[in-house]
Amino acid sequence: MTNEFSILSATLLFLFVIDPFGNIPILLSVMKGVAQKRQYQIVIRDGLIGLLILVAFLFFGAEFLKVLHLETESISIAGGVVLFVIALKMIFPSALGQENTNAVEPFIVPISIPMLAGTSTLATLLVMVKSFPEEQNALLISVLAAWGISVVILAMAPLLNRLLKEKGLAALERLMGMLLLMMSVQMLVNGVRSLTTHTVAVL
Repeated sequence: MTNEFSILSATLLFLFVIDPFGNIPILLSVMKGVAQKRQYQIVIRDGLIGLLILVAFLFFGAEFLKVLHLETESISIAGGVVLFVIALKMIFPSALGQENTNAVEPFIVPISIPMLAGTSTLATLLVMVKSFPEEQNALLISVLAAWGISVVILAMAPLLNRLLKEKGLAALERLMGMLLLMMSVQMLVNGVRSLTTHTVAVL
């Protein structure tokens, strides 16, 4: 990821962080016992709630950062570290926390939060808002695109699970993790480079 904004790059970044393929096993678990037609309705309903949360952070995230007096460089470096950790977890997933046999119909949790609008996604969105304050409309397009793709993938969870099986889904998640790892390193490099340039200019 370079210092120049790209809708495609931002969309991919949000998509990798949301990680819909990695969420499929969890979704199938929480939807166990729910009729398939109802599953689609739940994904769409909670997906829209997740979108509202993302859009709220997009337009009010900058004000949140101003209150905390955070600079672009610190946000970029911190965001790179967060994404680096997320990428490592995608590449080396833990078997813990994947079991859920409850047949209770989910509401907001876990689809809206944390699958679509989790802390990592919101943190990434804040980084992008701070890094590209003049690109709110383009960021909105990226968020909508990543959200739309993620919701479609989650809605197709039963079909994708039958087609790809557990190993196929794991391979896709690791591939997305590798790509996210590279993007996180680039974000770190951009933050450090910008901080170094700023420090030299002050001296």
